[in-house]
Amino acid sequence: MALIVDASVAIKWFIDEPGSDGARRLWRSEPELLAPDLIVAEICNAAWRKVRLGQSDPAQAKEIAARLRHGVLEFRPTAVLASRAVELALDLDHPVYDCFYLALAEAERAELVTADLRLSARLRNTSWDVLVRSL
Repeated sequence: MALIVDASVAIKWFIDEPGSDGARRLWRSEPELLAPDLIVAEICNAAWRKVRLGQSDPAQAKEIAARLRHGVLEFRPTAVLASRAVELALDLDHPVYDCFYLALAEAERAELVTADLRLSARLRNTSWDVLVRSL
């Protein structure tokens, strides 16, 4: 069965930070990892932010962007998820970016793995809680 991963997990494949070991184990052990194609923009933005904060360098950010094309992730188009992502964002009062991952988890009947504590907290004690697993 496929797993959905969000950018909070995927960035840990490339940059050492808390949770990177667990994210890399997931990368090596799961045969099918899916994400909305939005994840490319989110990971590139996270890499850029790490450079701005002095936690990484420009060469690493460029390498991350290049490696995304050849990674283990299968991308799904966001356009087909947009309506449901907006519905979820409105229902949860939570940013639509995160809701694209949740919409994909619903569509694929798969579990979403996240390291995003804010998202996990927002979904706790809701009907969507069963779709989400914290890294």
